Amino acid sequence: MNYLLMAQSAPGAEANPIMTFLPLILIIVVFYFFMIRPQMKKQKELSTFRNSIAKGDKVVTTGGIYGKIVELKDNTVLLQVDDNVKIRVDKAAIVKDMSDVVAQK
Repeated sequence: MNYLLMAQSAPGAEANPIMTFLPLILIIVVFYFFMIRPQMKKQKELSTFRNSIAKGDKVVTTGGIYGKIVELKDNTVLLQVDDNVKIRVDKAAIVKDMSDVVAQK
């Protein structure tokens, strides 16, 4: 037990402030590179996709509705879901472009 008391620093000596905050700084850096940065990249790609959609594109909404774009407005999109069935959805609800997917029978 006496050896543990001798190993401690003297009461007047202070710890290096950089060494005390180093684990916290490392945690923040890891969170940025593994969680925040990829999420920001994904949001940017989704935003550019939503701005590049055009009439005639086949898309999927966040609710899982597959449709073809008939009309575009500032914030809304008119989707043709089936013959004589059209729905208006918010542009933010569009997730994927399905024009490159092969139609399944």
